[in-house]
Amino acid sequence: MTSYCVDVWQAQQRLGGGFLVTRRLVLTALHCLRGMRAGDPDVEIVLADGRRLAGQVCRPAKEADLALIEISAPFSVAQPIPPAGIASSGDSWRGPYRPATNEVELSGIIDNGAVRYLCEGGADIEALQLTVDQLLGDYSGYSGGPVEAAIGNREATVVGILLEQIPDRSTGGRNSNVLFAATIREAMERFDQFDVAHLMDVLCPGHTQQEESTDVRPLRAAADRVDVVLQTFQQLSDQKVMDPARVSELRYLALKHVMEGDWDGTTA
Repeated sequence: MTSYCVDVWQAQQRLGGGFLVTRRLVLTALHCLRGMRAGDPDVEIVLADGRRLAGQVCRPAKEADLALIEISAPFSVAQPIPPAGIASSGDSWRGPYRPATNEVELSGIIDNGAVRYLCEGGADIEALQLTVDQLLGDYSGYSGGPVEAAIGNREATVVGILLEQIPDRSTGGRNSNVLFAATIREAMERFDQFDVAHLMDVLCPGHTQQEESTDVRPLRAAADRVDVVLQTFQQLSDQKVMDPARVSELRYLALKHVMEGDWDGTTA
């Protein structure tokens, strides 16, 4: 299993897959959690190296079938997390998460890099339409895993999260080799944990009080700087100067740096 992929467990039962988006947050498909709600404890995150970390569901996005799990405070994960990216039609993709060591790794072609899709949760989401090379018939167990895209010799980027398999319309009761994945951009927009205003509440509880400790000010300053930069990017996007997809990617990267402690521009 790739280093940033995880298994989600509860009460000695594997629920599904997911992947680290920061050192403390795991993104997964909500249906993998089988009815669990925000605040539900006793979730175990099993890392690729076998370590088991306590966590809890911190935010579900029911309509989009997405959820965030927060790793409990005593733990810090240092696994490298690949950058987010924007997929294009025709790109090759791979799914590094495997539900078991005797299962294959999925790969194929991205048929559509940004299609509107009515998911089973009820929301109209931005999604990737994927064709799978491995004709397994049933892809259950792969939900919640990341979708990576790589072009040529470029570094692989995370472009989505696997959610659903499409049935074969020609044969009842049979599934096709077409999957849908929510884009990383869609996932980010569903959670206020990736919003700069909310970010300070996560980093510095009570930061809105009039008096602030000296160690809080640098964190606020970092987030404020990120906020200004992102507002500038958004203006350029609104003016058709910058591609909205690129703005979303930059937003993700900037917020990830702040959340992981890169206050002064150097990685911790």
